[in-house]
Amino acid sequence: MNEIVQMFSYPFIVRAFVVGILVSLCAALLGVSLVLKRYSMIGDGLSHVSFGALSVAVAMGLAPLKVSIPVVVIAAFFLLRLRENGPMRSDAAIAVMSAASLAIGVTVTAVTTGMTTDVCSYMFGSILVMNQEDVILSILLSCLVLGMFLLCYHKIFAVTFDESFARATGVKVNFYNSLIAVLTAVTIVLGMRMMGAMLISSLIIFPALTSMRLLKSFKSVVICSGILSVVCFSIGLICSYFFNTPAGASVVLVNLLAFLLFWSIQYIQESISRKR
Repeated sequence: MNEIVQMFSYPFIVRAFVVGILVSLCAALLGVSLVLKRYSMIGDGLSHVSFGALSVAVAMGLAPLKVSIPVVVIAAFFLLRLRENGPMRSDAAIAVMSAASLAIGVTVTAVTTGMTTDVCSYMFGSILVMNQEDVILSILLSCLVLGMFLLCYHKIFAVTFDESFARATGVKVNFYNSLIAVLTAVTIVLGMRMMGAMLISSLIIFPALTSMRLLKSFKSVVICSGILSVVCFSIGLICSYFFNTPAGASVVLVNLLAFLLFWSIQYIQESISRKR
């Protein structure tokens, strides 16, 4: 207990917990809709776009978050349009954008500041990179994402399960698809500095997939995903501090253990049901 109290005496740990919990919650809630719509890999694509934007911003001496957010939002709209009526499949578009953005980011960094440890922190995350201004901006935007999700919950539910029926009942499907894309883009940018471009998509995918092992209704999966995401992030960050492991990787491993636990429970339940 004394060691845990000591851990929270470090300002960077407190900042990491506050921002991490909010971002994890945002990612988990949006992840349920993205997974059900078979569009979960958008997180991976947008994180690579964010890496490229961050690299360019750092090279130009600009504020990374303020540059990355509008760039990633535009990329999210672009991917959404390709998915709806573009000449390229959405998975192919994500792959192309991911590779191109990653290449741009690495090239810009190598030419300007060099391939230093800063690149590793962007690729795999670091709890040391967030300053006070980043924390305030992250808190405000995370609260905005959560507020918009809760406010539009019923419309997002309708769009997630049946776009044709939702459109027939008067729901503006294109608007709410765009809203999901924008909220996802903002969440990706906020979480990438801590989780890294390679790991941030796990916050979107794992909690939703884990919750779906045991729960069936949209509401129960959303609630369980939010709780799981916050708990797994907290445990992962604590393990990272005590075992001196990378924070992003620790969080992903805890999420993986939770998924395996829920999958095991599901398997046992199904085995018992078959025997009856």
